[in-house]
Amino acid sequence: MQRYFSNKLTGDKFKLNSDDVYHITRVMRMKVGDKIEVVYNEQVYICCLENVNNNIEAKILSKDKSNLKNSYEKVLIIPVLKENKMDLIFQKATELGVDKIIPIAMERCVVKVEKEREDKKLERWNRIVKEASEQSMRVTIPVITNVKRFDDLKDMDGIKVVCSTRNKKDTIKMFLQSNKTYDKIIIAIGPEGGLSLKEEEYLNSIGFISVTLGNQIMRVETVPMFILSVINYENME
Repeated sequence: MQRYFSNKLTGDKFKLNSDDVYHITRVMRMKVGDKIEVVYNEQVYICCLENVNNNIEAKILSKDKSNLKNSYEKVLIIPVLKENKMDLIFQKATELGVDKIIPIAMERCVVKVEKEREDKKLERWNRIVKEASEQSMRVTIPVITNVKRFDDLKDMDGIKVVCSTRNKKDTIKMFLQSNKTYDKIIIAIGPEGGLSLKEEEYLNSIGFISVTLGNQIMRVETVPMFILSVINYENME
């Protein structure tokens, strides 16, 4: 059953946005009476379609009582990268359960996001994580912040880790084994070429622990998938 998100509920009917209407009518070719899942306020509802046109509505049939929300929060701090790499990270990190993604302008970032284009970028990124959330049957959509600076990270709470190319002995496995329980984990990764020494030292000064991911050198867009998978495995119930 296809899943969509809505923030408009009137009586027992949800309104869906124009992108969802297009997907339902043009891609899935659904008809009146077809069933879909609608997520509203982190709750899943089984609905049937009414008025399959540009003003499509979904009528509530029942409420799904299962709860698929994460028991802890995962925050990912990433460099600003080329569009195809950013898109891949947003999509796969969403599928792997990330709750928040913070893009950072770093010293070795090749790409610069112009202020006047940032809103357009955020719109694109938010569309990607929404679609990935629907595909992976999530009940939440990750929050994507605007592009931040390192100074903006200093007051973040939670256990904090930074993926390092300098630290060769302290592994992510060791870090997770020494931090068995937490409400929030924050993971920072660097761009191609890694974080500068100054950047890593600043992160260390505000509580981020440098860890190695092993001897293999991974592409920057692979790192979030690797470390989120490791964290998911360690927390699997």
